Amino acid sequence: MVKQAEVLALIPARGGSKGIPGKNIKPFAGYPLIAYSIQAGLEAGMVGRVVVSTDDDEIAAVAREFGAETPFMRPKEFARDRTLDLPVLQHALDWLGENEDYYPEIVVWLRPTSPIRPPDCVDQAVNLLLAHPEADCVRGVVEASQNPFKMWTLEAGSSTMQPLVGVEGIKEPYNAPRQSLPTVYWQTGHIDALRSRNVSEKNSITGDALFPLFIDPHYTVDIDLPSDWHKAEERLLSLALEKVDPAKTRRLFPDQVRLLVLDFDGVLTDDRVWVNEQGEEMIAASRSDGMGLEKLKSKTNVEVMVLSRESNPVVAARCKKLGIPAWQSVLQKGNAIQELLAEKNLQPQDVVFMGNDINDLPVFPQVGFAVVPADAHCEALRRADLILTRPGGKGAVRELCDMIVTRQSVSG
Repeated sequence: MVKQAEVLALIPARGGSKGIPGKNIKPFAGYPLIAYSIQAGLEAGMVGRVVVSTDDDEIAAVAREFGAETPFMRPKEFARDRTLDLPVLQHALDWLGENEDYYPEIVVWLRPTSPIRPPDCVDQAVNLLLAHPEADCVRGVVEASQNPFKMWTLEAGSSTMQPLVGVEGIKEPYNAPRQSLPTVYWQTGHIDALRSRNVSEKNSITGDALFPLFIDPHYTVDIDLPSDWHKAEERLLSLALEKVDPAKTRRLFPDQVRLLVLDFDGVLTDDRVWVNEQGEEMIAASRSDGMGLEKLKSKTNVEVMVLSRESNPVVAARCKKLGIPAWQSVLQKGNAIQELLAEKNLQPQDVVFMGNDINDLPVFPQVGFAVVPADAHCEALRRADLILTRPGGKGAVRELCDMIVTRQSVSG
């Protein structure tokens, strides 16, 4: 039986970023930026440990919260603006060897600034390295969108441009069609898988023989400037391809539910409102949802209540008709759910919550299970434990009630 290589995923994350203050733990599409790299390491089957190298206590705390180890703090002399990667890697390997007698054969270097990765990115890189003993490093690359054979340099004090690089056999590559020039690749920053002996024997991260791991260009973002942030978030949220995403770590449906909490607009309604000339509002609700709630109350001991931001009397009127209590004008739903659990002496795992929009997100981590209708806001869809097949106000509540009744009956 062949022993599997010991693989360490190492994530460099210093404090004191100047371009984007607090960059490594700044929320990126709902989660700290560093959480995406941590998740990539945790999901990889080949990785034995995920360690964050940081000089910052707050970054270290966030890293631990999302499942990484922080066995050491990086010295300040290795956490300056112009610090190279090599001394950071050397410090980490030296510390782990001296203090834990831990000597990984392969190190996976995961930069937080390239957060959007294919789900098999890490394992592909490690397996490619292991399959080629002659390789010192595997680096993620994409075909370059800009061609260096059409780039120029301008020396100080000169008004004449010089070509950056030439091509053997082509006199003026900068005047040649792109198709006649060599294909070139750009390193994406997604991943380096390297042999630790590069550091000890060659004083290098990459060594001499680099192999490419070709990354789909759709995954390519690199966050250095504030202007990069929003574009990268949009790329993540719109990307149809599978990707590493801490929001995908979904919890299991509870075996026993004691309380079901529902948002109102977009859950018990289709999120539309009709307004007459007197400013009076009307909403559309589903009789099927009402039947589902009646069935839930008659067949289980699950309590139901509504938690709504809306202050309009229409909420109270509909809830009275359904026979369920409602808390209205709730602006801080995360705080309200904590108060509710304390009042009813419930644990988070006893509670299922159904919301549909970004103002519901603070409730999700406060309860045991978060559900959204099929037409919820994209951010709610990402972070929910369960996405129903029916839209809000059109049978989503009935779908959830039937699910709870079935599960309570089976477990009971």
